[in-house]
Amino acid sequence: MGHSSRSVPSGLTAASVGLDAESEFVDVGDVTLHTVVAGPDDGDPVVLLHGFPECWYGWREQIEPLANAGFRVIAPDQRGYNLSSKPSGVDAYGIDYLAGDVVGLLSEFGCDEAAVVGHDWGAAVAWWTALHHPDRLTRLVAMNVPHPTVFRRTLTRNPRQQLKSWYVLFFQLPALPERLARLDDWAIPTRALRDSARPGTFSATDLDRYRTAWSQPGAYTAMLNWYRAIVRERPEPRETQVRVPTRILWGAGDQFLEREMAEESLDFCDDGSLRYFEAATHWVQHEEADAVTAELVECCASDTDADADAAD
Repeated sequence: MGHSSRSVPSGLTAASVGLDAESEFVDVGDVTLHTVVAGPDDGDPVVLLHGFPECWYGWREQIEPLANAGFRVIAPDQRGYNLSSKPSGVDAYGIDYLAGDVVGLLSEFGCDEAAVVGHDWGAAVAWWTALHHPDRLTRLVAMNVPHPTVFRRTLTRNPRQQLKSWYVLFFQLPALPERLARLDDWAIPTRALRDSARPGTFSATDLDRYRTAWSQPGAYTAMLNWYRAIVRERPEPRETQVRVPTRILWGAGDQFLEREMAEESLDFCDDGSLRYFEAATHWVQHEEADAVTAELVECCASDTDADADAAD
């Protein structure tokens, strides 16, 4: 197998935060992904894909409960983040590569298919994986990022969304966003997390841990390269209809994304459902941790488990 529990460098790992899980380094092809793994080896696999500017730690409230519910939880640092590989150049962060990492991760863990859950950029990768590798997914759960066709259409037509996405254009500038982000012990990204969430969502300890991840050599540039690659490539999916069962979870108070994109995304799902969390912001899995975990337990169980429950 292409993964191991070798000693890890200084960084944000399962052990460093006292989580009942293992940190493994998984070779998925052209990159190695630091991956937090928990739960029984024979459990239904669930892949948790974080967004910007988080890392695997964005799922800290879900990993242990899902493992305790019997799932095999696989939560990688996606390429460029925290302790995962950080290939040089913007082109290495194209969406096809990011989805390919998910497929490689499944193969290395011996999973023919899995439920794939994503938040923010992780949801964008999850949508793309479902559209281009549908045979590898049992379920798709997308949180607070819409179907790519809906997002592109809204960005083209909706001035409110254009205004909300201003930072994406700022991130296109070379070097300056990174330099500004590091000032005053990462004051800008720290404030961005705190100010866009409900009060108290991110503790001082959480923010310190994110600073550790952002401080890994080359990490912040790699994180921004995701935004640079998507603007440079302007990719369109080969297919637009999602065939796998899809659940959309959406914090209605998201200040970055227009709410109606969630409902519009259902038009592109053969079997889709949506739940709004009216009191939540963009950071829904943090603010409504228990409710989100319950949703994942319910919708990520295998059909066999669901049928058995129905029979009972």
